[in-house]
Amino acid sequence: MTRIVVADPSLIVLVGAAGSGKSTFAARHFAPAEILSSDAYRALIAGDATDQRATKPAFGRLHRELARRLAAGLLSVVDATNIEPAARRALVTRAAGASLPATAVILDLPPSLVLARNAARPSRVVADEIVRRHLERLRVTIDARATPLDGEGFAQVVVLRDPAEVDAVTMVRERG
Repeated sequence: MTRIVVADPSLIVLVGAAGSGKSTFAARHFAPAEILSSDAYRALIAGDATDQRATKPAFGRLHRELARRLAAGLLSVVDATNIEPAARRALVTRAAGASLPATAVILDLPPSLVLARNAARPSRVVADEIVRRHLERLRVTIDARATPLDGEGFAQVVVLRDPAEVDAVTMVRERG
């Protein structure tokens, strides 16, 4: 069983390809009000969680809400791919501005499983070539350093590589 201890309040950044189970993980371990989902913000803005034309305004809203929550001392979970360093940097900067720690939880599951899960989604299916690109970027992110995301400002980085490990995670909050 993997035990993840996080400060409360803090920022939790989920990292993984589309279809890797980030939203399921978030829903299993956090209250709905704590989760800031890029898909939910796209749906709010465009009426469709898959409408990529709404990505820029969706992330603008997500970042404003994140800044508000962190300033209020509320635990906040960002549910987006977060596979690009610039995306993670912007989030960590917001947490640092609120003097709160940030934890990255990376879902590094086998590509065949991620592609199968994505294809089996009842909605929000992402094109295979995009998921493959996400998986490639994730590999670069994880393999670039001895310690994934080293030097990015995270207080803690947890890499989950096996579906059974993901299912067995226990989140423990320590009052900060």
